[in-house]
Amino acid sequence: MFFLFKPNIWIQNIFAINEEFLNKRGIEGLILDLDNTLSMHGSPAAEAGVPEWLSIMRGLDVKMMIVSNNNAKRVAPLAGELGLDFISFGCKPLTFGINKAAKKLGLPKKNLAVVGDQIFTDVMGGNLSGITTVLVEPFYLESGKLFRFKRKIESAFFKRDFSRMNKDL
Repeated sequence: MFFLFKPNIWIQNIFAINEEFLNKRGIEGLILDLDNTLSMHGSPAAEAGVPEWLSIMRGLDVKMMIVSNNNAKRVAPLAGELGLDFISFGCKPLTFGINKAAKKLGLPKKNLAVVGDQIFTDVMGGNLSGITTVLVEPFYLESGKLFRFKRKIESAFFKRDFSRMNKDL
Protein backbone atom coordinates (compact mmCIF):
# COMPACT_ATOMS: atom_id res chain seq x y z
CA MET A 1 0.00 0.00 0.00
CA PHE A 2 2.78 2.44 0.88
CA PHE A 3 4.30 1.97 -2.59
CA LEU A 4 1.49 4.18 -3.90
CA PHE A 5 3.01 7.15 -2.07
CA LYS A 6 6.63 6.55 -3.07
CA PRO A 7 7.95 8.22 -6.22
CA ASN A 8 10.12 6.21 -8.58
CA ILE A 9 12.49 9.17 -8.92
CA TRP A 10 13.05 12.23 -6.75
CA ILE A 11 14.74 15.34 -8.18
CA GLN A 12 15.18 18.99 -7.27
CA ASN A 13 13.06 20.39 -10.14
CA ILE A 14 12.16 19.84 -13.78
CA PHE A 15 15.51 21.24 -14.88
CA ALA A 16 17.14 17.97 -13.74
CA ILE A 17 15.22 16.26 -16.56
CA ASN A 18 17.59 16.29 -19.50
CA GLU A 19 18.54 14.06 -22.43
CA GLU A 20 20.59 11.69 -20.26
CA PHE A 21 17.79 11.42 -17.68
CA LEU A 22 15.25 10.57 -20.40
CA ASN A 23 17.45 8.14 -22.34
CA LYS A 24 18.50 6.24 -19.21
CA ARG A 25 14.84 5.53 -18.40
CA GLY A 26 13.37 5.25 -21.91
CA ILE A 27 11.07 8.22 -21.30
CA GLU A 28 9.62 9.83 -24.42
CA GLY A 29 6.73 11.77 -22.89
CA LEU A 30 6.05 13.85 -19.79
CA ILE A 31 2.73 14.41 -18.04
CA LEU A 32 3.42 17.60 -16.13
CA ASP A 33 1.72 19.11 -13.11
CA LEU A 34 1.33 22.90 -13.25
CA ASP A 35 1.48 24.50 -9.80
CA ASN A 36 4.91 24.29 -8.15
CA THR A 37 6.19 22.20 -11.05
CA LEU A 38 6.09 24.69 -13.96
CA SER A 39 4.98 27.80 -12.07
CA MET A 40 4.57 29.08 -8.55
CA HIS A 41 1.23 28.04 -7.08
CA GLY A 42 -1.46 30.32 -8.52
CA SER A 43 0.98 32.41 -10.57
CA PRO A 44 -0.08 33.45 -14.08
CA ALA A 45 3.51 33.06 -15.31
CA ALA A 46 5.94 30.18 -15.65
CA GLU A 47 8.98 30.10 -13.42
CA ALA A 48 12.22 31.46 -14.84
CA GLY A 49 13.84 28.95 -17.17
CA VAL A 50 10.71 26.89 -17.82
CA PRO A 51 10.12 28.12 -21.41
CA GLU A 52 13.76 27.43 -22.26
CA TRP A 53 13.59 23.96 -20.69
CA LEU A 54 10.43 23.19 -22.68
CA SER A 55 12.25 24.27 -25.84
CA ILE A 56 15.06 21.83 -25.04
CA MET A 57 12.54 19.04 -24.45
CA ARG A 58 10.81 19.82 -27.75
CA GLY A 59 14.21 19.68 -29.46
CA LEU A 60 14.56 16.15 -28.08
CA ASP A 61 11.10 15.28 -29.48
CA VAL A 62 9.66 14.75 -26.00
CA LYS A 63 5.87 14.80 -26.01
CA MET A 64 4.44 16.85 -23.14
CA MET A 65 1.10 17.71 -21.65
CA ILE A 66 -0.14 19.39 -18.48
CA VAL A 67 -2.56 17.58 -16.16
CA SER A 68 -3.76 19.82 -13.36
CA ASN A 69 -6.45 19.50 -10.73
CA ASN A 70 -7.11 23.21 -11.24
CA ASN A 71 -9.90 24.59 -13.41
CA ALA A 72 -9.49 25.56 -17.06
CA LYS A 73 -9.60 29.27 -16.17
CA ARG A 74 -6.37 28.79 -14.20
CA VAL A 75 -4.64 26.31 -16.52
CA ALA A 76 -5.52 27.51 -20.05
CA PRO A 77 -3.67 30.87 -20.09
CA LEU A 78 -0.38 29.46 -18.84
CA ALA A 79 -0.64 26.28 -20.93
CA GLY A 80 -1.29 28.47 -23.97
CA GLU A 81 1.68 30.68 -23.18
CA LEU A 82 3.87 27.58 -22.87
CA GLY A 83 2.44 25.95 -25.99
CA LEU A 84 1.25 22.85 -24.15
CA ASP A 85 -2.00 20.94 -24.40
CA PHE A 86 -3.67 20.41 -21.05
CA ILE A 87 -6.30 18.60 -19.06
CA SER A 88 -7.90 20.60 -16.27
CA PHE A 89 -9.88 19.03 -13.42
CA GLY A 90 -7.47 16.08 -13.72
CA CYS A 91 -8.91 14.54 -10.54
CA LYS A 92 -5.49 13.33 -9.36
CA PRO A 93 -4.88 10.94 -7.61
CA LEU A 94 -7.68 9.29 -9.58
CA THR A 95 -6.37 8.08 -12.89
CA PHE A 96 -8.87 9.71 -15.30
CA GLY A 97 -6.81 12.76 -16.25
CA ILE A 98 -3.47 10.97 -16.32
CA ASN A 99 -4.81 8.12 -18.45
CA LYS A 100 -6.49 10.57 -20.82
CA ALA A 101 -3.18 12.41 -21.21
CA ALA A 102 -1.32 9.14 -21.82
CA LYS A 103 -3.80 8.27 -24.57
CA LYS A 104 -3.52 11.75 -26.14
CA LEU A 105 0.28 11.54 -26.09
CA GLY A 106 0.06 8.21 -27.92
CA LEU A 107 2.92 6.55 -26.08
CA PRO A 108 3.07 3.33 -24.08
CA LYS A 109 2.90 3.97 -20.35
CA LYS A 110 6.39 2.49 -19.95
CA ASN A 111 7.70 5.45 -21.98
CA LEU A 112 5.93 8.14 -19.93
CA ALA A 113 6.60 9.88 -16.64
CA VAL A 114 4.25 11.85 -14.40
CA VAL A 115 6.13 14.84 -12.97
CA GLY A 116 4.81 16.83 -10.01
CA ASP A 117 5.43 18.15 -6.53
CA GLN A 118 2.76 16.39 -4.48
CA ILE A 119 2.73 12.84 -3.21
CA PHE A 120 -1.04 12.55 -2.68
CA THR A 121 -1.93 13.77 -6.17
CA ASP A 122 0.89 13.47 -8.71
CA VAL A 123 2.84 10.52 -7.32
CA MET A 124 -0.16 8.52 -6.21
CA GLY A 125 -2.01 9.19 -9.49
CA GLY A 126 0.99 8.17 -11.58
CA ASN A 127 1.58 5.04 -9.52
CA LEU A 128 -2.09 4.04 -9.78
CA SER A 129 -1.85 4.57 -13.56
CA GLY A 130 1.24 2.38 -13.85
CA ILE A 131 3.42 5.25 -15.06
CA THR A 132 6.89 6.22 -13.77
CA THR A 133 6.58 8.96 -11.16
CA VAL A 134 9.01 11.84 -10.70
CA LEU A 135 8.65 13.92 -7.54
CA VAL A 136 10.05 17.45 -7.75
CA GLU A 137 10.50 19.85 -4.90
CA PRO A 138 8.18 22.87 -5.11
CA PHE A 139 9.77 26.08 -6.39
CA TYR A 140 8.62 27.78 -3.18
CA LEU A 141 7.23 26.37 0.04
CA GLU A 142 3.69 27.58 0.45
CA SER A 143 2.93 29.47 3.63
CA GLY A 144 -0.77 28.65 3.95
CA LYS A 145 -1.96 26.36 6.74
CA LEU A 146 -3.48 23.84 4.31
CA PHE A 147 -0.24 23.47 2.36
CA ARG A 148 1.85 23.14 5.52
CA PHE A 149 -0.57 20.48 6.78
CA LYS A 150 -0.40 18.55 3.48
CA ARG A 151 3.41 18.60 3.47
CA LYS A 152 3.47 17.36 7.06
CA ILE A 153 1.14 14.47 6.22
CA GLU A 154 3.22 13.66 3.12
CA SER A 155 6.31 13.30 5.30
CA ALA A 156 4.65 10.37 7.09
CA PHE A 157 4.71 8.47 3.78
CA PHE A 158 7.88 9.75 2.13
CA LYS A 159 10.76 11.16 4.13
CA ARG A 160 12.54 13.76 2.08
CA ASP A 161 16.14 12.75 2.74
CA PHE A 162 17.98 15.37 0.68
CA SER A 163 21.16 13.28 0.54
CA ARG A 164 19.16 10.89 -1.72
CA MET A 165 17.83 13.58 -4.03
CA ASN A 166 18.25 13.17 -7.80
CA LYS A 167 18.16 9.41 -7.48
CA ASP A 168 15.94 6.58 -8.58
CA LEU A 169 14.34 5.25 -5.43
